[in-house]
Amino acid sequence: RFFLPQNNMLKPSGIIGHGLGIIGSLMMIVGVGVYMIRKRVRAFFGLGYLKNWLEFHIFLCTLGPILVLYHTAFKFGGIVAVSFWSMTAVVLSGVVGRFIYVQIPRSIKGQVIELKDLEEINSGFNERLIEDFKVDKVLVDKLEEHSRLDRHTRITSLKSIGILLGSYFHIKTILKNLKRELKKNNRRKDEVKEILQTAKSKLIMSRRIGMLQTMQKFFRYWHIVHLPFAIAMFVIMFVHIAVTIVFGYRWIF
Repeated sequence: RFFLPQNNMLKPSGIIGHGLGIIGSLMMIVGVGVYMIRKRVRAFFGLGYLKNWLEFHIFLCTLGPILVLYHTAFKFGGIVAVSFWSMTAVVLSGVVGRFIYVQIPRSIKGQVIELKDLEEINSGFNERLIEDFKVDKVLVDKLEEHSRLDRHTRITSLKSIGILLGSYFHIKTILKNLKRELKKNNRRKDEVKEILQTAKSKLIMSRRIGMLQTMQKFFRYWHIVHLPFAIAMFVIMFVHIAVTIVFGYRWIF
């Protein structure tokens, strides 16, 4: 690769490689900065929904590291390697954090919904199935048995991870059996689809209510892990930028 004509442009100090590093770094700085400001500065609380700012944060802090990776030309060592692996840890922990985040029911504004409101929403699914779709009470009772809140309470952290990983297949099996029962009653396809969607929402909601305290605990632990990696990444990144400027590396300026 060193002898290829394109290497002069794509290497970390080349016009393209250097530019990717600058753009990627700016994306991460902006992505973290604007989200932190929107989340913590009261004057900006009314500026859009926090949920949308989080999506913007995730987008920039996913694309930014990818550009930085190409800036390194997949070769990194010394103190920069610490920043790179910190960045990798931040991205991976961000994926985990996003998964935990969506397990905690929130309003459209991104605020955590109170437990009593969640229970009202959950009970409303039963009413919709019985009153709107005229689903047999026997089927609703079977669904209720699978969505009991005590199934997910008082469980260990390790077991809760197993439940989260296995819930996809568990819910899929329940819905498959429910679909079979509904077809026996000659239901219309569009009606079956709506009933299954309502049942799926109920199963997911009951799991999230039952595991609410566990997920909130996981989210607090996640912050403890995520923040130090992010701080280490940015500190070494700024040191790296300062060193390149001192040694006279310039981009298009």
